[in-house]
Amino acid sequence: MEQRYSDLQACAVTPTAPLVIVDVDEVLAQFMRGFGDFIARHGFELRVDRFALFQNIYRPGETEHLDLIAGKALFDDFFRDGADDLPPAIGAADALADLSTRAEVVILTNAPEHGRLTRAKWLKTHGFDYPLIINSGPKGPAAADLAGRTSGRSVFIDDLLPQLESVAEKAPGIGRFQMVSDERLRPFAPSAPDRHVRIDEWPRLKAAIEERLFA
Repeated sequence: MEQRYSDLQACAVTPTAPLVIVDVDEVLAQFMRGFGDFIARHGFELRVDRFALFQNIYRPGETEHLDLIAGKALFDDFFRDGADDLPPAIGAADALADLSTRAEVVILTNAPEHGRLTRAKWLKTHGFDYPLIINSGPKGPAAADLAGRTSGRSVFIDDLLPQLESVAEKAPGIGRFQMVSDERLRPFAPSAPDRHVRIDEWPRLKAAIEERLFA
């Protein structure tokens, strides 16, 4: 059995509890800032001129981005050697700490399996000591499974429009919020505000989550 399925099966949800399902990168963690620092130490630079990852990696002085294979190798190396050095999103820990007194919180991330221990350690270090599910691919099925375990209301927070759409398809009753913590990325992030509420600062996002879960 793959570990990610064990994560989902082992995650306990109180049958009547409100539920917050939350992503990590660009929601709880400022991934692009940490990743940019990591690749800089390896002689590359991150130019945030589109909502992308590998297509924003350049060799200094060059105008063509690094090829995708090399970019993926840097990504994998980052989760081996650099993923413990990510700035947390401003206000995220305090917001979830308060929400967790009235709702259950589950972290649903698409980090690679080889980064599991580093990701778990980072989360605990920065005040996000909640159940962790390492997912792969669309998050809709996992979110639907989790929300189906409680009669309480559920919300899902992610930075990526395709993941929000996945949840909308598999569990349309889940409240969906898009959040992009890195100010440089915000203008480039595809969004669909008519389908998924877009709020990029945690204090305002927390208030909207409270209204959805408890009003």
